[in-house]
Amino acid sequence: MNSLLASETAATEGTLPPDALPEPRSQGKLVLRKFLHHKLAMASTAVLILIVLISVLMPIFWKHGYQDSSFPSFAKPSGEFPLGTTQVGKDMVSQVLRGTQYSLLIALTVSILATVIGVVFGAVAGYLRGFTDSAISRVTDLFLIIPQIAAAAILAKVFGGGTWYIVALVLSAFAWMPIARITRAEAMSLSQREFVDAARASGAGVVRIIFKHLVPNMVGSITVNATLAVAQAVLAEAALSFIGLGVQLPDTSLGRVILENYAQLQTRPALFFGPFIVLVLISLTINFIGDGLRDAFDPRQRRMKA
Repeated sequence: MNSLLASETAATEGTLPPDALPEPRSQGKLVLRKFLHHKLAMASTAVLILIVLISVLMPIFWKHGYQDSSFPSFAKPSGEFPLGTTQVGKDMVSQVLRGTQYSLLIALTVSILATVIGVVFGAVAGYLRGFTDSAISRVTDLFLIIPQIAAAAILAKVFGGGTWYIVALVLSAFAWMPIARITRAEAMSLSQREFVDAARASGAGVVRIIFKHLVPNMVGSITVNATLAVAQAVLAEAALSFIGLGVQLPDTSLGRVILENYAQLQTRPALFFGPFIVLVLISLTINFIGDGLRDAFDPRQRRMKA
């Protein structure tokens, strides 16, 4: 009876009762909802998940091992060898699966390391400003003007490149700068907000303010840039391996598989286009996912209906 009277009173006064208002969504739910409505990003996510699952699970059931070189040299594509065999008698499907595993592993490692380094440097520079900001900015500018592939190739050679983790570390050294610059700009803006002043007034230290208050409020841009760093790392690793200074045997990657079969582009195109198409698909899908995340985190994008 009371709720009915409240509803009638509210209707008379031209307002709605509290229980008639829609429940406000959290920021995370709004971002997720907008991302799920981004058709291209969702299709790319499905394709990327499919590629990952195939590269991880298919080798368990595939009848040919990636190290098995007992097959005929340059066998034509068939039911037994869908992509044919290499010059040394290895099944091309197993090579592509193994190369995809290592390329994704390297790219994910590079993305994590570059994001951590870039966020720490950028947040510290943007909050402290002054000499610290100037020093970090000059180091960032210095790394930006260095030809990344050439420097990475030299470092990979100097530090005994060949294993996947050495390649990942070398690429990480030249992947953090864009993230640092974006994080610095956001940290400078956020450091002027009231919640940062309140944290200072309550006695919070520099480390607490940066990592407790600033970084969590930059999760949108951090997520987007970390995602795009994966796509950039895939291509950078492929370029490094393609010139022979990346992953070396017994490890492999899509870039190395492409290098080993580049000479067969005209006569046996399946050996080249198999790993090449997978590489392009990985790069494109991750970029489209990054675009979807950027739109989802952008408050200027069209609001979803309640």
